[in-house]
Formats: sequence, structure tokens, C-alpha cells
Amino acid sequence: MYRGRLERDLAIWVGKGLIAKPQADALLAEYDGRESSFSVGRVLMMIAALLMAAALLLLVASNWEAIPRLVRVVLLLAAIWLFHGGAAWLLANGRRALAQGALVLGTASFGASLSLIGQMYHLSGDLADMLVVWFGFTLLTALAFRSAATAFLCGFLAWAYFCNLALDTPFEWSSIQGAVIPVMAAVLIGLVYYTGAARLRHLAYLLFLGWIVWGLAETEHPRAAMALAALGAVGFVLCTLPASPAFAMAKRAGAAPAFYAFIAFLVGIGVLHTEFNDAGGRLVIGITTMVASVGAIALAGRDNGAVRYLAYFVFALEILYLAGETVGSILGTSGLFLVSGLVVALAAWVVVTLEKRMSRLASGASK
Repeated sequence: MYRGRLERDLAIWVGKGLIAKPQADALLAEYDGRESSFSVGRVLMMIAALLMAAALLLLVASNWEAIPRLVRVVLLLAAIWLFHGGAAWLLANGRRALAQGALVLGTASFGASLSLIGQMYHLSGDLADMLVVWFGFTLLTALAFRSAATAFLCGFLAWAYFCNLALDTPFEWSSIQGAVIPVMAAVLIGLVYYTGAARLRHLAYLLFLGWIVWGLAETEHPRAAMALAALGAVGFVLCTLPASPAFAMAKRAGAAPAFYAFIAFLVGIGVLHTEFNDAGGRLVIGITTMVASVGAIALAGRDNGAVRYLAYFVFALEILYLAGETVGSILGTSGLFLVSGLVVALAAWVVVTLEKRMSRLASGASK
């Protein structure tokens, strides 16, 4: 998506004479050469590695009982060392894409070894424990080889652990198993910067958000929803206000921090919609949501397309909700749009006033 926009923009700038055609080609080639950029060849390589890993595991599993126990252990350990050693050799010879595929096969072999050896020797433990050990080994591989592919495998394993835990275990804030989830999310963020796997940040943010929502669902109290909405709102403001101490760091991370902070706010405010059954409560929550949507557009809409379109959608959805549930039965449709217009005008005035004030403060500080 970004590459397509970049290519179109470069063509426009070349057409207007702002840059020369060789410079535009060089810029596009530099982007294509980045490890994090999309490449059909790299994607197909990863798919091939995953298919080969599945074939290897099925082949071993289907003939498992016919293989002597000692040979089974030797085969599994040899597969792990072979794939990791092959990856090191490929990296030394500049074949990074093939090395990533070998690392995927190596980490898959380790996971299979955990499962099959556990069955063979009747070792105690559940799936969650195995996933934590597998995550730890994959993390070491990602750190040792600075591998974006295995960093993504860490993300998928963290999500597998979270889903397994959420389905089988009641949530407890003091639970050690539950506390592993935010630790995994923090580790994934670290891998984003260490390995250059920029898209991994989405798995990390969603994992942390999912952990909070899991706790919110188990708590079933309006105060928890209010706390989540407040946390999301504060996080969004910290990510988008230039005067915020976190603004520079959030800007380096791209659009994701503000977007997921806004998502957290919407999840909390969405739960509050179900907690207030009276017309007055619905109206207050609805107006709060619309004001927040307009504020999000004003603060981040210009540079953050994800926040902008989500805020548009939420604003429109909230108007429909209020029309059907609250204001439509009190004031009529025309009254609804009049109140909504006044609310948006008030929010716009507040945002513009704040922007002017922040601009004056910034200008005064620079003098």
C-alpha cells in the first residue's frame, strides 16, 4: 500500500520537475531493498518454509511409533542444529531470505521436539507451558540471528499462549500466567526495534489490548470500563500532542500507538454503552464518544489515516445509535442533528483554541 503511494508520488514529483527520474528510481530502489518492505519472493519463501515444516512434522509423526526412541531424539535434535547451522551458513554467504526460511524450519522443529518428546517420556505440563518454552527458544533465535521472520513467530506464539490461557483459565490480575502476557507484548516491542520487523508492533499492541479486555470482561464492572476508556484517552493525547513528553517516541513508532490508544478508548466507552440503560446516561456517553471522535480527527486526522477513518466511522455509528435509542424518541431526528451540530461546533472550537494556545506556547519556547 505504502509502496504504491510512494511510486505515485514520485511520478508526480518527477512530472512537476521537483526531482529527476534517476533520483526517483534510486529512492524506490532503496525502499525495495529494505528488509521490512513487502517482497513477493520473501513471502513465498516463508510460505514454502512453513509448508516444508508441516510436511516434516507430519512425516515424523506418521512414522513415530516405528522409529526407535533414541533415534527419535537424535533426529529431532539433529533437525534443530541442521536448520540453525544452515541458516548461519546462508547468512555468511549473503542469502538472507533462504536463511530466514531455515530459521523458521529450525524453530518449528524445536516446537515439534517439545511436543513429541513430552509424549514419548510422559512429561507433565500443559500446552501453555510448552508455548512459553517455545516462545523463549524462538526469542533466543531471533536475538542471535537478528531475524524478523522468527520475531514474527514469537508474535504468533505469544498470541497462541494468550488464546489458550483465555479459553481455559479464569482471569486474575495477580496470576503469574496472566502476567506473562504483557511481558511478552513488551518483548515483541523490543524485537520490533532490534530486528526491524515493523509490522510486528501490531501483534504486540493487540496482545496488550487483548489482555486488558480479557481482564475487563472478567471484572464486569463499569469502573473497569471507565478506567480503560480513560487510559486510552490519556494515551492518545500523549501520542498526539506535540507538547507531550511521549510525542517524539510515538511519532518514531508511526501511526500505531495513537491508533491503538484510540481503540482502547473505544472499547472502554463501548462497554459503558451497555452499562447505562437510561436515556440521560446514553446521551452523555454518546456525546462523549462524538466529541472524542472529533477531537481524534483534529489531533491526529491529518497524519494518521487509520485514526481519521475510524473516528469518522465511530461518529456516524454513534449518531445512528443515539437516533435509535435516545434522542430520536425525545427530540425527533431534526433535534438530533441540531444537538449533534452544536456538540461538534463546540468540540471544534475547543480543539482550535487548544491548537492556537499550544502554537503560541511553542513559539514562545523557541524564542
